[in-house]
Formats: sequence, C-alpha cells, structure tokens
Amino acid sequence: MTQGAKPKVEMTEHKFKPVEEQLAYIKKGVAEIIPEPELVAKLEASRRSGKPLRVYLGVDPTAPDLHLGHTVVLRKLKHFQDLGHTAVFLIGDFSAMIGDPTGVSETRPPLTREQVDGNAKTYLEQVYKILDRENTEVRYNSEWLSKMHAEDVVRLCGRYQLARMLEREDFRSRLRNNQPISVHELLYPLLTACDAVELKSDVELGATEQKFNLLIHRDIQREYGLAGQVALTMPILVGLDGQRKMSKSLGNYVGITEESYEMFKKIMSISDSLMWSYLELLTDRTADEVRSLQQNVQAGTTHPKQVKVSLASQIVRDFHGEQAARKAASSWERQFSDRQVPDDAPVKTLSKGSYVGSEQGKVYLSRALLQIAAAPSRAEAERLIKHGAVELDGAVIKDPRHEIDLNVPRRYLLRVGKKNIFYLDVR
Repeated sequence: MTQGAKPKVEMTEHKFKPVEEQLAYIKKGVAEIIPEPELVAKLEASRRSGKPLRVYLGVDPTAPDLHLGHTVVLRKLKHFQDLGHTAVFLIGDFSAMIGDPTGVSETRPPLTREQVDGNAKTYLEQVYKILDRENTEVRYNSEWLSKMHAEDVVRLCGRYQLARMLEREDFRSRLRNNQPISVHELLYPLLTACDAVELKSDVELGATEQKFNLLIHRDIQREYGLAGQVALTMPILVGLDGQRKMSKSLGNYVGITEESYEMFKKIMSISDSLMWSYLELLTDRTADEVRSLQQNVQAGTTHPKQVKVSLASQIVRDFHGEQAARKAASSWERQFSDRQVPDDAPVKTLSKGSYVGSEQGKVYLSRALLQIAAAPSRAEAERLIKHGAVELDGAVIKDPRHEIDLNVPRRYLLRVGKKNIFYLDVR
C-alpha cells in the first residue's frame, strides 16, 4: 500500500462506527441473528470498504393500517439506517395477492389488485413516521415477479426440495389435521426469495414467525450465486390483553394513526409486567436503561406508573409530536390520577363466552357488576347505574343495559360508588 492510500482507508473505516458499537445497537431487542458471525463479518467488510450493507424488510400490504406490532421490525430497519446502512422497504404488492401461509390454518382468500394498491399507499404514509423518507429505498416486488414466465417459475421450483418445504410447522399441522394446502402457498416463500435475489440483500428482517421464509430466501440467494443474507428476527409484540400477539382482529392493538389521547390511554392500560417488553421493543432505551428502571421499581424507589407514563409519552411523541404527548399525558392525569386511583386497585376479569347480553359475546354492565361482586344483587347493580354511581373509563353510565363487548380484549377502569375502584380485564 502506498503512503497516499492510507488516509483513504482510514476515511472509509471511520464512515461507520466500530463494529462492536454497531452490533450492540443492532442486537437490542433482537430474537435471533442467523448466523451472527456472518453479520459481524459483513459489518467489518462494510466498515473497511465504506460500502453500506443492504438491509431490507418486506411487507405485504394486506390491511390498510399499521399498529405498534408492525413497528417492532420497522424500528430495527431504522436502527440500521441510523448506522448509515441502506434501508430497503419492500412492498409485496405481488406477493400480497398470493398470501403468506405463515401462522394460518387455512388458505387465505386472495386480495384484488385494487385492495393491494390502496393498502400500499397508506403503508408508505405510515412507515415514514419511523423511517427517514429521503434515505429509504422503496421497491415493489411486482417489478420482477410480474415479469416471470412459466419456465422461470419451473426453474425456481427446481432449486428447492418439497420435503424441506413441508418441514414448516404451519404445513405439517394442516397435513396432520387433513386441512388443504394450495400449491400457490408452497410457491410463496420461493417467489419472495426472488426479492432477496433481486435486491442483493445482505440482511433481511422479519418477525420470529417469518424465520422459515427468511432461511429459504438465504438458501435461494446462494443458488443464484450470491453470498447469502443474514436473517434477523424480532419478537412478536404482545397485545394490550397481555396474552396474544397484537392484532387488529383481536382488538388488542394500538394503531399508529390513532388519536394521541386514545393511544396514550391504551398504553397506560397494559400491565406493569408487559411494559418492560414495550420499553425494549418500542423505544430506543438501551437494555441497561431498561434493567436499571426495573431494579428501581423492584426496590420501590420508582413507581411503575411513572415508568408507564414515560413509555406512553414517548410512543405518542414518536407519532404525534411533543405537544400532543404533553397534552395526552395531562388529559390522562386529569381523568385518572387526580381522582386518586389506588395503586393496589383490584383487577377483576371477564372472560368471553361466560356471560350473555343482547347477543353471545356481550354482557350487560349490571350483570358484570354482579359477577365481580361490585354489587350484592342485580337489582342493586341496576339502581347504582341508574343513579349515575357507575363510571367506565371515566364515563358515567346510566343505562343498566349498557353492554361490554367480550370479543374485544382490553382493560377498563371501573368505579362503583365513591370508594369501589377496579381494573376490569376483558379476556
């Protein structure tokens, strides 16, 4: 190496942070890196050459709105972007019309081109709340998949064995239960592997349930002479009910376009134990900071409500700005804290299927009060409601036939009279 070349090498190496720092930032909240030594090697090569890694996340626009569960992987893509690497957001406008078989027990109904295009438009508007618009490479897999001929598909299928495909737990379960599997579902991970080939990705991100697809993508890249990407998976975010993954269909979600106060209130409704994973997966707090907060709460030097308010404020701030976060926190404090909800307010649970209102899956508030022993009799429950002595989430309920939907998991704050205050969990 000549003397004149040395400054150039130093300059390229200093374009990126030391690999140890990058890896520590990348690994926050991660479930698995497959294989981690290869990621380290790619980061080292990138730092030496000054060439950023190509990191991509593929999302099928199967619904119009995103919720916080979707942002867990999006935030990890943003972390790579923060480190100076190329963030590629791939919209699976072609693959969405096939349907990802991951985690489903039956063949998905196909979406129309109109549905996919409409959803894709709103996805982009929402992801830029997290990703840097100017530094995000947006691609659509219809660019290459819609141009494939029958012979291309046949050759692609010849690069992967059916036996390995059927090792997938989703497929094995359906075979055991004599449930049908359509051929196009087998094609899904092979066709989306073409995305990894076309994008020449170094790293692909996905949720833990996407691991099988990501590994097929890595194998197919190698079949086409590429080095093979690293697969990085993120945990599934548990929903507001504290039990199942966040999902709009389950009603246990926080939409990223929701009004700021509603978003704040929903975050404040989660259990104290759940807030730690939210802090890890939905904020940029370091693992050490989260651990320190946990230790302070356990030691009694920090109240869990204080931590949760900070969490809710941060999430609202990320999507609506500082002013909205302050206003939401202030409104919540006026509605709940100023009325002195006790720290040890009991938690009562209503389970789906146990009670009936006007229809299955709903329960009259008067019956709910009786069931959780908030009133000695149904007649007394109705009397309390009619006299305005019952509040649900700060709203006075005067109709004894007011119903609670047991199909929507969530937590309510229930006041009965002046002294009886409960958290009411619908599961």
